[in-house]
Amino acid sequence: MKRNYSLLLVSQFLSAFGDNAILAVILGQFLFRHQQGIVSDMELGTVNAFYTSILFVPYVLLAPFAGFLGDRYAKTRVLILGNAVKCFGTFIAFFTVVSHNDFFQSIGYLIVGAGACIYSPAKYGILVEILPKKRLVKANGMIEMLTIVAILVGTVSGAKAIDTLSLASCFILLLGIYGFAFCLNFAMTPTKPQANIKLSKSFEEFKRHFFRLLGDRRIAFVLLGTGLFWICGAVMKMNFQPWGIRVLGYETNTEISMLGIWLSLGIMSGSMLSGQIHRVSDLSGVRRYGIMMSILIACLAMTASNSAVIALLILNGTFAGLFLIPLNSALQAESDSDKIGKSIALQNFIENLAMLCGGIFIFSVVKVGAGPQVVFILLAVLVAVVSSFLFFPALKGKEEC
Repeated sequence: MKRNYSLLLVSQFLSAFGDNAILAVILGQFLFRHQQGIVSDMELGTVNAFYTSILFVPYVLLAPFAGFLGDRYAKTRVLILGNAVKCFGTFIAFFTVVSHNDFFQSIGYLIVGAGACIYSPAKYGILVEILPKKRLVKANGMIEMLTIVAILVGTVSGAKAIDTLSLASCFILLLGIYGFAFCLNFAMTPTKPQANIKLSKSFEEFKRHFFRLLGDRRIAFVLLGTGLFWICGAVMKMNFQPWGIRVLGYETNTEISMLGIWLSLGIMSGSMLSGQIHRVSDLSGVRRYGIMMSILIACLAMTASNSAVIALLILNGTFAGLFLIPLNSALQAESDSDKIGKSIALQNFIENLAMLCGGIFIFSVVKVGAGPQVVFILLAVLVAVVSSFLFFPALKGKEEC
């Protein structure tokens, strides 16, 4: 099973790389159309919200079903299925090249999102089947680190590809990346299925655990906080392209993709720092970090200096990491140990629902004619208001935060 772990790490990196590169390729086309005067400022903002949100839809609609697949069937086979679906979605998206119709890449990217939804639970669930318990923490950390690196490298590589290659070449490369990940999963030694898992029972358990967690006021506020983090990240990501073009004067997709890099580097720094200054279940600083995030987001709306933007994005990311990590660790530590998988699945569902709401938010704001600076101001207000309401009831024997 050691071989399975190595194959999983490489295939996970490639799969996550492809998920982010394909979005950069799709959105990059609209920058060129904007420069040619084919796409207006408003249309640029709305297509950013539309395409970025497409990936979240399957996670919201298929969450219980994806969990059932990961539990019922051999997880190695589920990983194969996930990447096969991504290959099929990329193939459908390729028809945009020959038809000159964006409909195909919209449907193709939606299918890629369905593949990602299927793939996600299995990549974590398989670890307990292929590794000894003492290695699980390090293995989870390795998966997370590779995913973050894949997001950063995939975003920049996709932007660079669409800046320098034809659209057809970009889709062929993406198909090759997903195809290679598929082959690596296919080469894994099959794990065991669980024939006793039923679809109807899986849906019922998901619903029951959903209401149980939300009935705990402290956990409900934790989930509200993590949802706020992801809606904030989604809105900023969708706003980067119109903001980079109209305010910062960027002219290439590669330049715009670097905005996400600076923010992500800050999140990584804040995440590491959080582990040094907070104990598990210590949520005392969460509200303060949220307020700082809102102030820094508002500052982004008022600056056009490239060096100031880099500093603000890194600082914003740092406070975002400090905000998120205590919430994640509290959820894991305070959930029933035998239901931690369901708790994380529910958290993923809420986070993707939040990001989908972020897409609706930015789509609505842009539709009324508001510019990217207004988007940042409204987001700052939202973060400040929600953060100020995050009062976490104390755990037994502890003071309230």
